[in-house]
Amino acid sequence: MKSLSYRSYAKVNVGLKILSQRPDGFHNINTVFQELDFFDTIQLKRIGSGCDFSSNVDWLDNNDSNLCVLAWKKFSENYDIGGVSINLYKNLPSGGGLGGGSSNAATILKGLCSLYSLRPTFEELKTIATELGADVPFFLKGGLQSASGIGEDLIQHTGSIPGSYLLIIPSFKIDTAWAYKSCKKFLDKDKEELNFAGLLNKDQIPLKFFKNDFEPIVIPAYPEIAEIKEKLWSTGPRFVSLSGSGSTVYGIFDDEADARSAESKFSHDYSTFIANPIEHM
Repeated sequence: MKSLSYRSYAKVNVGLKILSQRPDGFHNINTVFQELDFFDTIQLKRIGSGCDFSSNVDWLDNNDSNLCVLAWKKFSENYDIGGVSINLYKNLPSGGGLGGGSSNAATILKGLCSLYSLRPTFEELKTIATELGADVPFFLKGGLQSASGIGEDLIQHTGSIPGSYLLIIPSFKIDTAWAYKSCKKFLDKDKEELNFAGLLNKDQIPLKFFKNDFEPIVIPAYPEIAEIKEKLWSTGPRFVSLSGSGSTVYGIFDDEADARSAESKFSHDYSTFIANPIEHM
């Protein structure tokens, strides 16, 4: 059988509120996910049994610590399928707040459905996705979605948050578990409830209201983030933010020429990419 090839896209968080810690140890959040056309490539092929994983990076192993392998394992526990050969070509960095691992897992789930001609309901697939990670359900449909709960309660929105997105990715990684653990002192403060979903329905999205609660946690520990943000703001974008818990900082520009001009000021020191928002089809 021929292999099937898929693009596994990135996301950024446009605004992120950390609301409360749950009894299960996770945190309730309020955020907006915007999918971008910056992607990994995944090739899948049927094999008799097991999971044969290979990649262009050496930090992913062929075991349950790898979300690609775990996605196959969880899927095969629910459906009577054989094995799969997975070849992953990584472009998205680890620990960058772009959702690379979650996107890969969701792509595997959707790919296995095609590979084995299965048609589970979206809710059935979402149940497996939620077991794999909080961001995985978003990538089942992608596009523009607002999220609550731990990120699994999703509302699909038409269109996108338009612009050219300049991604600036430092060499260091930020551990998401550390970031959430460090946010405890902020949870005790009274917070104004802000409905990001409602703001998306306005003709002109007021991006100035989309704050990321991880920034007051991450920036003191990683002051270089503040330097990147300040320098990026000086290039004239209409919005600048940390994505998720970082470490990627991104700016949204009105046109690609401005994004390219800004990129030239960072590309010698950091990995940089320019991406466009994806609309839900």
